[in-house]
Amino acid sequence: LALRVSALEWCALTLAMALVLGAEALNTAIELVVDMAQPEWHALARDAKDVAAAAVLVCSLGAAVVGLWVLGPKLWTLLG
Repeated sequence: LALRVSALEWCALTLAMALVLGAEALNTAIELVVDMAQPEWHALARDAKDVAAAAVLVCSLGAAVVGLWVLGPKLWTLLG
């Protein structure tokens, strides 16, 4: 409330957070399915899990950019 975030900015922040949570849910689902289909260690299973985790990382970085874009100037003004 102190930063006076507009409704459109709240939408951007909420969508960014939802994207990360959705990506994390998909990552978990992929890991569970891979574990079910291939209980023993396999290079392709490892790669599938790594790619799913990388997708979460990409979404998280995008959300961080949105957060900096929306909150950065407001915090800079508040602190400066």
